[in-house]
Amino acid sequence: MTDQVQETSSDRLLCPTCGTSLAENASRCVVCGTVLQTAKGRNPPRTRAQITLSLPLALALIAIFALLSAGLTYGATALLGDNQEAIPSLTPTFTATQSLTPEPTATETIASSPTPLPTLAYVIVAGDTCLGIAVSFDVSVQSIRLMNPGLICEALTVGNTIFLPQPTPTPSPEPTATLPPEEATLAACETITYTVEANDTLGGIASNYNVSMRSIMDFNGMTSETVLLGQVLIIPLCERLPTPGPSPTATSPPPHPAPNLLLPQDGAPFTLAHDTVTLQWASVGELRENEVYRVIVEDITEGSGTVKLEAYVSDTKYIVPTSMRPTEPVPHIMRWWVQVVRQVGTTVEGEPSYRSAGAISIKRDFTWSGAVPGATATP
Repeated sequence: MTDQVQETSSDRLLCPTCGTSLAENASRCVVCGTVLQTAKGRNPPRTRAQITLSLPLALALIAIFALLSAGLTYGATALLGDNQEAIPSLTPTFTATQSLTPEPTATETIASSPTPLPTLAYVIVAGDTCLGIAVSFDVSVQSIRLMNPGLICEALTVGNTIFLPQPTPTPSPEPTATLPPEEATLAACETITYTVEANDTLGGIASNYNVSMRSIMDFNGMTSETVLLGQVLIIPLCERLPTPGPSPTATSPPPHPAPNLLLPQDGAPFTLAHDTVTLQWASVGELRENEVYRVIVEDITEGSGTVKLEAYVSDTKYIVPTSMRPTEPVPHIMRWWVQVVRQVGTTVEGEPSYRSAGAISIKRDFTWSGAVPGATATP
């Protein structure tokens, strides 16, 4: 491609592309390499004035324009960013709705296994029976027999030591409908305790409470009808025998509780200055027509057991007569207790015959001292 060159008045040529001044006879622009073609003898056409720039200057202008464009673009972006931060945007708000909270579910608690408890040592006292001990410690008679091989429940030896298991209740989530036969019998039956006295027999005790001897023996784990003085028996009132005869008669009333002794206090001293001693106790309730209190006072210091007073009163007090006061200055221990008895007939001599109608009270002591008969005071 060739371009029409322009001739200057000084016979020099101008490159039509870059405007470089060239020699008159130049055929190619030394700057941009444009092929030149001159038209000698021809009037050049009239053209508009053109502004020409050198290549370095054009490149510099292009670079400046690029930098300005980049700066304007960055500035516009930063400005728009600041305006966007300044203008609050409408953010939709959500109203919390009430949610139903599920009820906590019950968790099953694993019960810890009970630790085995040590056995108990028990010293046998007068009147003890295997059943009585079992009831007192809330264990079974069979468990006592198993822990004491060779133990004879019918002949317990006072002072011997036996071993008892501690009651270990087994937790049960649901109550059982039925109990074992032995436990069901004990739980459903009304019972009382009776302490064997002198001249008592199993038949007489059974007749007094209108129960069979077999029932008493079964409840007390007895294998024979022999009873011992001071032995404590459990009487099953729920197994009373029916009254024979065409017309039923009233059964024996339940026994009274043990009287509560009031005066004198246990261990109270009395001297020669006291001619009598008044004993008092609390009432057990209204006595029936054939019932009275039996009061027994015994001189323990005397030792033979013959100095003993037995009286029957309907009041809640008794005055010990002077005849019971010892005849020596050494204080004597006097032991006394009270029990409700019921008259069941008369003896051959015509005296009233009584039988126990209640529990015996606790025994209390008081001391009483006297003087030797005929002794004179030393001046």
